[in-house]
Amino acid sequence: MKISVVIPARNEAARIEQTLHAVTSQPGPFEVIVVDGGSDDATKALAALHAQVLSSAPGRARQMNAGAALATGEVVLFLHADTLLPPDAFTVVRTTLIDPAVEGGAFRLAFDTDTLLLRFYSFCTHFALPRICFGDRAHFVRRRVFKEIGGFPDVPMFEDLELVQMLHQRGGFRFLPQAVTTAARRFEQYGLFRQQLRNTYLWLRYQTGTPPEQLAHLYPYR
Repeated sequence: MKISVVIPARNEAARIEQTLHAVTSQPGPFEVIVVDGGSDDATKALAALHAQVLSSAPGRARQMNAGAALATGEVVLFLHADTLLPPDAFTVVRTTLIDPAVEGGAFRLAFDTDTLLLRFYSFCTHFALPRICFGDRAHFVRRRVFKEIGGFPDVPMFEDLELVQMLHQRGGFRFLPQAVTTAARRFEQYGLFRQQLRNTYLWLRYQTGTPPEQLAHLYPYR
């Protein structure tokens, strides 16, 4: 079973190689597509050493849809540029998808910084809750199914939750016990409590019907 890994990136020169090494050390067959959203650092050059590189308009949903359109694997795995797969990730995905009723899934989450608060956040990902299954948990989906549901909606944020909700409603979404490791840089940059308060506020607004377009300015990317 061939897995296509799609990585949206923008100015990720400091981390992209580590992320790609964790992918290319997995058992094949696989392909890796990095979709650059307008980097002005060395992201594209570094990624090209390990993956196919595609340029796209910025926006995570647009970048991931562009990468998925070029994918040739039976499965597409969407990976953030600052997130590391566990060594057995592809084996676990393939084993999970032996069941034809399973259409996709996601991993648990760990952080690269160990604090009590971040350990609590990681613990919360042990629960099978689609509403908090964000994209840093490396969603994967059968490519056929991804096309059937129309891919990610073209919104500036929460496209990940929209995808999970669509897959969960179809009944074929699985939460894996293995964890990916993502960077805690946003928490370190803005402060653990301050960033979590912002995340919670945005999530509550989204869950109560506020369009993502009205919230994106509150979650800036540097």
